[in-house]
Amino acid sequence: MGLSSPLLVLFLLSWSGPLQGQQHHLVEYMERRLAALEERLAQCQDQSTRHAAELRDFKNKILPLLEVAEKEREALRTEADGISGRVDRLEREVDYLETQNPALPCVELDEKAAGGPGTKGKGRRNEKYDMMTDCSYTISQVRSMKILKRFGGPAGLWTKDPLGPTEKIYVLDGTQNDTAFVFPRLRDFTLAMAARKASRVRVPFPWVGTGQLVYGGFLYYARRPPGGPGGGGELEKTLQLIKFHLANRTVVDSSVFPAERLIPPYGLTADTYIDLAADEEGLWAVYATQEDDRHLCLAKLDPQTLDTEQQWDTPCPRENAEAAFVICGTLYVVYNTRPASRARIQCSFDVSGTLTPDRAAHSYFPRRYGAHASLRYNPRERQLYAWDDGYQIVYKLEMRKKEEEV
Repeated sequence: MGLSSPLLVLFLLSWSGPLQGQQHHLVEYMERRLAALEERLAQCQDQSTRHAAELRDFKNKILPLLEVAEKEREALRTEADGISGRVDRLEREVDYLETQNPALPCVELDEKAAGGPGTKGKGRRNEKYDMMTDCSYTISQVRSMKILKRFGGPAGLWTKDPLGPTEKIYVLDGTQNDTAFVFPRLRDFTLAMAARKASRVRVPFPWVGTGQLVYGGFLYYARRPPGGPGGGGELEKTLQLIKFHLANRTVVDSSVFPAERLIPPYGLTADTYIDLAADEEGLWAVYATQEDDRHLCLAKLDPQTLDTEQQWDTPCPRENAEAAFVICGTLYVVYNTRPASRARIQCSFDVSGTLTPDRAAHSYFPRRYGAHASLRYNPRERQLYAWDDGYQIVYKLEMRKKEEEV
């Protein structure tokens, strides 16, 4: 035991020299790394100080420019508001001047010389209509316009059923199609992905034009039968009216419209041959024939059987007409220009004879995108549902008694 202890001491002393050398090198290495880190931190601090100084200088330079830009923006906004106000005043003045100017005559000179409109001897065609309701209102002016959204192509129709559920929206896109969209309510129609909220109703025969109508739970539309307009054959220039039950999805009735050699009633809407309309009195059809290719014709239809109850040759010209609708037994024809401009109710025809042309208000429609592909009057809401170059628009109407002066 005594001999082994000195040996252990000698062994430890022999290894202490290398360990001390390794510790010394490790300390030197750590000192060099710390010195490098300190140098880099000093460089970072210098760069940060320099960047902060540059940022302060940039801020001091940009703040005056921002203040100048803000003042210029406010000046431009004020100028734009002033211009907008002047434009609005100018439009109101133009509207006032236009309403002061007499409308273009709906009756041509040769008809005036012959005793005015409705003198063509065609039996019951031009007899006065006996009103079934006490409706005695006419349009005073188009009060306002609301653009709902853009859905579908440039031509189509959207409407509500004036006798059915108040919330449902019916959309028929295109002039030759066989599928209608039905939305539960207006809010669903205005959504971004509206088509997902709609149910689809497919009809057995494609419709033609934009003259369709939803009335009393039925879809009334014109079908081009074999040999119809443009098809040749015995039914050349005739159309078939279809009564389609929307709930049962079946054809309830059909009838060939009792007018030969049909032509588009509206000079600016070439795809529509029969335009169906509904008002407080029931179902109507606006059409034109080659027999008198300058004026529109109007027919009262039985919604149950599609029979024609009465017909009229109106004094309203086809030229530059784009759409029409019926209110309280009065046909209102809307005219425009090509290219499209501001539309105006330029001609009216009252089948009862109560509203004379000199008492009819011929109002302008507000500015919009293009031309009306269709107009549908809802007698329950007293609103027009319009399709304008793919945009769906609601027009609110201001009404007055037919006997009141304009």
